[in-house]
Parts: sequence; C-alpha cells; structure tokens
Amino acid sequence: MYIFMLLREFLDDIKKQKTRAFLTTIAITWGTLAVILLMAFGDGLAFRMQQSLLNAGDKIIRIYGGQTTKKFKGLPIGRGVNLVEEDAHILLESIPEIVAVNAQLGKWVRLRNGDRSASTFMEGVYPEFEFLRRTYPAAGGRFLNQKDLVEKKRVVFLGGEMAKQLFGTEDPIGKMITIDGTPFTVIGTMPKKMQTSMNNGPDDERAIIPFSTFQSMHGWRYLHELIVKPRNPEDSEQVKAEVMRIMGKKYQFDPTDENALPMWDFIEQEKIGGKVFKGINIFLGVIGTMTLLIAGVGVANIMYVVAKERTQEIGIKRAIGAKKRHIIFQFIFESLLLAGIGGALGFFISMSIIKMVWMMPAGNGAMQFLGRPLLSQTVVVTSILILTLIGLLAGLFPARKAANVDPVEALRYE
Repeated sequence: MYIFMLLREFLDDIKKQKTRAFLTTIAITWGTLAVILLMAFGDGLAFRMQQSLLNAGDKIIRIYGGQTTKKFKGLPIGRGVNLVEEDAHILLESIPEIVAVNAQLGKWVRLRNGDRSASTFMEGVYPEFEFLRRTYPAAGGRFLNQKDLVEKKRVVFLGGEMAKQLFGTEDPIGKMITIDGTPFTVIGTMPKKMQTSMNNGPDDERAIIPFSTFQSMHGWRYLHELIVKPRNPEDSEQVKAEVMRIMGKKYQFDPTDENALPMWDFIEQEKIGGKVFKGINIFLGVIGTMTLLIAGVGVANIMYVVAKERTQEIGIKRAIGAKKRHIIFQFIFESLLLAGIGGALGFFISMSIIKMVWMMPAGNGAMQFLGRPLLSQTVVVTSILILTLIGLLAGLFPARKAANVDPVEALRYE
C-alpha cells in the first residue's frame, strides 16, 4: 500500500515536470545505451580475437629448429639445430605435462584438378594436428587418421578456400587431384574459420597430408616444426624449460639459448591478448559510465526541483510524525524509478541494435570482429549496478536536504 502511494506521488510530480522528466529519462536511456553497446562490442571483439588466435593454435607451443648463439662446453656458436621426428616421441615420453605432440613437414606445392590449379603450402602432419590447430572437417568428410599415417596413404585434407579454388561448388569428397603431379584423394575439407596468427598463409588455403606420406615422397629428415600441447596451460613455462633442457642435452646447446630452439607460445599470446582486451573493455565501460553519470546529474537536478516544490508537503509530513528516513526513502525511490525507466528503455533499445547487427553478414573485413557484439551477463550486471548507483546518489543528496527541512519553516514556505 505504501509503495502504491509513493508511485502516485511520483506520477503527480512527473505531470508537473513533463518536459524535464522526459529529457532526464532520455539522458538515462542514452547513457545506458552507451554503456551496454560499448561493453557489448568490446566483449564481442575480445571473444572473436581470442577465437581467431585459438583457431591458429589451441593452447599450443610451436617449436622450430634454430642456431646457437651461446658457447656450450667448448662448442662454438652458430651451430644449426635441426629437429627430427624422433624428437616428438622423446618429448612425449619424457615430459608428463605434455598431452600431445605433432611432428610437421611442409613445402610449397602445385595442386591441380583438371584445368583448375592453385599453389599452396602443403603440410605433412600427425592426426593430432586436427585438434591442435582446429582443422575440423566439414560434414561429409574427415581428417587424417592413424591408418592413413601407418599405411602412408595418398589422401589430402583441404582448406575450404583451397577446395573452392579447385572444385568450385562441386563436392570434392572422394575426388582425385594431383599434387606436383602425384594423385591424391580428397577425404575432407575444412569449413571457414577466423585466424589472425599464421605462417605461410591461412589454414583455409592449406593442403594437409599424412606425415609418413610426405616423408616417403620427399625423403626429408628434418622437421619444419614441432607442436606440443601442455596438459595444463598453466604449465607452459615448465614445459618450455623441459623442452630446452632435453633438446639441449641431445643437441649440445645451452638450455638458456632461446635462439637455438625458437618457440611460438600461443598460450602466452592468449594471456597477453586477454589482458589487453580486458583493459580495452574497462576503458569502454568507463566512457559509457561517464555518459551515464552526466545523465545522473539530470536526475539529481529534477529531484532537487521536486524537493523545493514539495517543501510545504514535506513540512506537513514531518509535523504529523513522518520520520527523516521516510522522506529520504521517498526521494530515493523516485530517483531509482526514474533511473530504472530510462535504463529499461536503454536496455531494450540496445538489445534491438545488437540483434540487428547480428542479422547483418559478418563478411571478411573488420565486420567479422566488430559485427558480433556479445550481451554477456557481465555487461548486464555492470549496467544494472551502475544504474542503481546513479539512482541512489542522484536521489540521496536531494533526499537528505528535504529530510532536514525544519517543519515550522517548511509550513511558511510559499
């Protein structure tokens, strides 16, 4: 009953100050819109960038052969360190923190399907490459398996763009192509994926064959790279140190010589990227909050006007026994209600804009990152907390002033 009375008084006040209340509500709506959209686009950008990094390497460490730059046990600097397939098995057996290892060979080749041809970087890999680099097959196809590796089968897995170049809209699964003149059967294709980190081109344009097949065709001994995946991403530094220790012992180089065995740590990159985008989201949230704070000044202003116009009313209430807390609660209630109405409008408009943006095609440019805002729980909770805080502060100071009015003086006020 008491709440209904407060609502009635609130509506009576709004009727007297229609223009000011309308402008204040619009300001709150705009501020809420700014907070939600800025944070939603920031979250969406951070998520898409993180996924594009994971699509290039899902919490893996890529290891390359290098050249020594430190003297070790009387050996000179400048010695080459060339990794071999045996090293993959040594690392997997020697370091319990490693869950998977992939030995990898690669070279530029020419692919042909009838009168269509294309150049790409072909890689010879283990089946584990599928989840280490997120090269998952599209429906109807498959990735390389252990049988392909053991039997040195001439099968190839194509990136989606490479498949389009060679087959157009035709289904390539089961079809034959030639790679540098050697026939191969297409067993699968990869659907399009975002990828910000790469070497020798994106995975969308890749051709992948079994490691054993590549090695038997070209007779190469030295690896293009090794990929290791720690069981726990938090163990990445320990894993790298162990790799340097074990390989340093085998190839006779200083375990602290990073140039002897260069590594590309995707786990560390993900952590750095997370910190960067967290900072960006905080910055965007602060900008939106400042916009909302300006709107809060409008709420405080209208509450001061209401307090002044209702001085006599407040004096009567105080004279008949109303306590200060009742007056304070009334003004804070009205302030929160005003902020809530504007916030609700801003929230629903924001949701509509986000849905419309998602309906637009992402494309291949900046829109694939910026065009997918995320209305996460964090964004919603943060917006509600900011609105509540602004409503409380905007109503508290006028409320305290109104509650401290002397009843006798208030009754004389005209």
